[in-house]
Amino acid sequence: MTTVPDLGPHLDAVVGALEGAGLAVGQGGAPSPVPANKRYAVLYFDPGTVGRESLADRRTDLAVLFQVTCVGPTAEQCLWVAQQVRRALYGRLAVDGRAAFRPEELGGPPLSRDDDVSPPLFFLPVQYRLNSTA
Repeated sequence: MTTVPDLGPHLDAVVGALEGAGLAVGQGGAPSPVPANKRYAVLYFDPGTVGRESLADRRTDLAVLFQVTCVGPTAEQCLWVAQQVRRALYGRLAVDGRAAFRPEELGGPPLSRDDDVSPPLFFLPVQYRLNSTA
């Protein structure tokens, strides 16, 4: 019998890659504390989709969609965060107990400005897909 793929190591791998690139990372909201330079990334993960690796119905494959919302005090600094995220997620991630593919960048909407906070911040959501197997 195989075990159900665990989302936790995938989340840990993404957080580790982003923090390893020197980014402050929050999960579902801004990191605490927010860095003085107001540049950071916020992660939003879905629960993933478990799939079959073969006709034998071994359900060991996992596809996880996640969004990294890049935040900065100016449009240029927000795009800088997005570039750091892209660099951090460009290679294959080490997911404990799994063989993971390189994250696939899926894009997202254009850069936007949040005038509901003072001072205003710029944000850019970028979606990724991470696939792994046992």
